[in-house]
Amino acid sequence: MTVTPRMYLLVLPLAFAAAVVDAIGGGGGLISLPAYMVAGLPSDLASGSNKLSACFGTLVATVKFFRSGKIMLRPALVAAAAAVLGAFAGAQINERMSDAAFRIVLLVLVPLIALLIFFRHSAPDRALPMTKTRLALCGLIGLAVGAYDGFFGPGTGVLLILGFTWAAGMDTVTASGSSKIVNLASNISALIAHFLNGNILFSLAVPAMAMSAMGGYLGSWLAIRKGAKFIRLVMMGVMVLLLIRLAVDYL
Repeated sequence: MTVTPRMYLLVLPLAFAAAVVDAIGGGGGLISLPAYMVAGLPSDLASGSNKLSACFGTLVATVKFFRSGKIMLRPALVAAAAAVLGAFAGAQINERMSDAAFRIVLLVLVPLIALLIFFRHSAPDRALPMTKTRLALCGLIGLAVGAYDGFFGPGTGVLLILGFTWAAGMDTVTASGSSKIVNLASNISALIAHFLNGNILFSLAVPAMAMSAMGGYLGSWLAIRKGAKFIRLVMMGVMVLLLIRLAVDYL
């Protein structure tokens, strides 16, 4: 497939913006994946190319959060391992359950999640001690969110942040940083599958990868600097985008 200047103009700035959003509160795929498709890529090629660029944005954000001490490594790794299993289960459910029925459920759940984000102000300012119970909860969070990611995908980062703050006792910034480990694991797994199937347009995805890396750095810097309130605002925006997408797809 030949890449035109118009395709670069569409994809590159949106890949950067998606990485910024994803590094802060998750949900960057709601921006970057449609960009590839509007540029004219078929869905499988768009998905694979998007995974390549998104992986590097997430990697840069992960390193930035880690160097700033905003990742709890052990619970993040436990959640990541469970997420891989959950994603496999979610993919199997996807093959057996009506996509239309699942979207109807999401049209109910997404506004509720958005309301929880809006009204929830009790996340701790600092991460609470990681007990065995909280560590187990992180595994359950990874399993559940991984299943969602395997079935549908968009908004996974938001759900991870919510789970880490409410069930595992992390502060919002640390939850955002820790979620990147899980996102990175699932993205790499999906990227390998796309690569083996030849579904990556490298001539477009590699420049987008560079833009995504810059966006991941900026987004993680903003999240660390601006803190919990800023992250919640971005998460709310992601939920609104997700709700719009679900409504358009359903209608």
